[in-house]
Amino acid sequence: MVQLLQNIDSKVSVSQSAIAGGVSGAVTRAIAQPLDVLKIRFQLQLEPIERGSKYSSLLQAVGSIVREEGVTALWSGHIPAQFLSVTFGIIQFSTFERLTQTLQQTQPEFYTVHKHWVNFCNGAVAATVATVLSFPFDTVRTRLIAERKTCKAYRGFLNAFTLIVKDEGASALFKGITPTITQIAPHAGIQFAVYKVFTQNILNRIEFFQRSRNVGQVVESSLIANVLAGGFAGFVAKTAIYPFDVIKKRLQIQGFQKHRKDFGRQIYCNGMMHCIKLTIVEEGFLALYKGYGPSILKAVFVSALHFAVYDEIKYLILRMQ
Repeated sequence: MVQLLQNIDSKVSVSQSAIAGGVSGAVTRAIAQPLDVLKIRFQLQLEPIERGSKYSSLLQAVGSIVREEGVTALWSGHIPAQFLSVTFGIIQFSTFERLTQTLQQTQPEFYTVHKHWVNFCNGAVAATVATVLSFPFDTVRTRLIAERKTCKAYRGFLNAFTLIVKDEGASALFKGITPTITQIAPHAGIQFAVYKVFTQNILNRIEFFQRSRNVGQVVESSLIANVLAGGFAGFVAKTAIYPFDVIKKRLQIQGFQKHRKDFGRQIYCNGMMHCIKLTIVEEGFLALYKGYGPSILKAVFVSALHFAVYDEIKYLILRMQ
């Protein structure tokens, strides 16, 4: 068996991690945006997801959106979503690599013994920092997806950003930040921990999933292995924290309900706990999992693509050196 040496991440600089993270975020967002639109539309629907409701299934929702608003509506909010993904990717991956490298250099024995917990904690911290700094893009994206394209409230990204601040104050850009932080730390921690376990301790020990060409003496997992590990990591992480994502989206449209009357009943709440209570009382506990179908598809696809593209860019950079 080939001896496993120091992980390849230690060979990547923070700036290289930032480049790889930004590119992976942009590529992933461009491809997966329609799934995000479907997920948010389901999350914001108060009526039960059943025959006769505005959106009752994935195929029905796609058909309804395209028929009523045009195919471009599936990429609603794409510009702020790209700013969100690129900014988030740059900050998250560069912060994660910096924290990991610092611990490897200062406490190598501790890192080796507690590597999986370290990956969880570093992923949680990195995602929290990235979320706070990129959150206004998330709010603007949600508003643009939530509006009906035949009766627009905003003319685009800059107009939405300006009007939100003008009409509701700058703090409105951070509506839903509490449930977001509550869910993003464990979500990212689980993602990184599960992904690293599979790529560093399981799949890279199986010859089929090893790269035919490695950087130095490090045994690397292949593209297929990274896709599989990333997809599984996304599934586990999203399932664990999904209710907080629903609540976040509902808080982000507070003050915007008048532009959504064609979508059915609207929810009015004044905080995370109030929103959770109203959702459960009025719609039942399972309402916290509305949109889970498109969301889990997106989570698996996006996580697989995000991690795989990120690692491929890292390896490309290293091989060019």
